Amino acid sequence: MSPISTTLRRTGTVAALATAGVLAAAGAAFAHVTVHPESYAKGATDGLLSFRVPNEEDTASTTKVQIFLPTDHPVLGVLVTPQAGWTAKATTVKLKKPIKTDDGTITDAVSEITWTGGRIRHGEFQDFQVAFGQLPDDTDQLTFKTLQTYSDGNVVRWIERTQKGAEEPESPAPVLTLTAKGAGEEPASAGTGTGASGSDSSSSSDSSSSSSAAEETAASDSSDSTARTLGTAGLIVGVLGLVAAAFALVRVRNARS
Repeated sequence: MSPISTTLRRTGTVAALATAGVLAAAGAAFAHVTVHPESYAKGATDGLLSFRVPNEEDTASTTKVQIFLPTDHPVLGVLVTPQAGWTAKATTVKLKKPIKTDDGTITDAVSEITWTGGRIRHGEFQDFQVAFGQLPDDTDQLTFKTLQTYSDGNVVRWIERTQKGAEEPESPAPVLTLTAKGAGEEPASAGTGTGASGSDSSSSSDSSSSSSAAEETAASDSSDSTARTLGTAGLIVGVLGLVAAAFALVRVRNARS
């Protein structure tokens, strides 16, 4: 093999490996179980959470998904959206401290939702939607620990907490950030949305819907920005590889001369 061919081959291999590393990092970031939108206002009412579960295995399908809801800061009025091919089971627990609302005192809340019966195959994902009546207003975030069971018996535990300022753990749990209400915003209704009426309730619902839409758009923009950044990084690595190959070719030719 000529020196030129050897140099080009080595340079191309380095560029290919670097590009593959960038793409692998991007794939790993998008393979986690996540919750959408990524944030809601504290005390938000009548909203929707979507848990996105991708399949990471090449030879097995996801057959069971368990989402654990926090009970120290409970989510009230939880309802599960019917999912074709899947059977959902909600488990409730008694609250250590009952919560007073306009509709009465809440003494229990959903602590776990389990989906079974369906399949998420390789290269696919599934969104599991959960409606809520009211989010807590006494915490900055909610962590939803998740167990993902595969057809080969393997169980992936998405339960690790992400520490602020630290690197993301290998199996992070989905986290919903709860933001402070905007200046001048009316306090969210304490009810679960099943018995509210009147103009005040309508105004609160409209405000919550607008806030949710804005947050979903922001989350989507953030995801698009991340994807564009990773794509640009991959292109830059490829271009650098080609430049290096051309430079090596010129050097070999000059040496021969």
